[in-house]
Amino acid sequence: MYKHPLIDRDKMTPREAMAILVEGNQRFLNNYQSDKDFQSLVHITKEKQHPFAAILSCSDSRAPTELLFDQALGDVFSVRLAGNIASDKAIGSLEFSSKYLGSKLIVVMGHTSCGAVKAACDDFKDGHIGEIINLIKPSIRHEKSVTDPAKRNSSNADFVEKINELNVRHQIDTIVRLSDIVDDMLESKKIAIVGAVYDLATGKVNFLEDTFVG
Repeated sequence: MYKHPLIDRDKMTPREAMAILVEGNQRFLNNYQSDKDFQSLVHITKEKQHPFAAILSCSDSRAPTELLFDQALGDVFSVRLAGNIASDKAIGSLEFSSKYLGSKLIVVMGHTSCGAVKAACDDFKDGHIGEIINLIKPSIRHEKSVTDPAKRNSSNADFVEKINELNVRHQIDTIVRLSDIVDDMLESKKIAIVGAVYDLATGKVNFLEDTFVG
């Protein structure tokens, strides 16, 4: 496994980066943490960061990426927004991590029972929350299997989870479509991108293998 020192990360492949995250989540599931010398990590990373992965995830307090993947200082570049939305600023952050910090993998991670997704399902519009909802709504329009209008809302847990996964896929598409930097790096196999859904009830991160590009 590629860990510190930082120089090893230049040799890492996107698949190896993903494997590190999978292994870390398994440790989390087993209620085990790898040994971390935080003071040494503070010293190593004080002038330079070299995260091996960039993760766009929800800002939900129950889904902190470093803990879920058992990673330490300098390991992941974490971009957190309600609904794991690919806003312009989020995409810019992912571009920075990939092109200038050397991250090998972009992960777009949603989670079960997401409040932002539920709000989108209910067409919530209050305040600036509406700006978030507007970036999730395309996923609702793409969902065709639930035809009863009375069941296309947050009271239908199955519908919400369908939208959760569709939203992850939609945000990946948005990143690739709007970012020439990410698209070029994917084409040249310098990085990869993949979707995932974190299960709040079990602690497991389920990677959507069919979304892996790179």
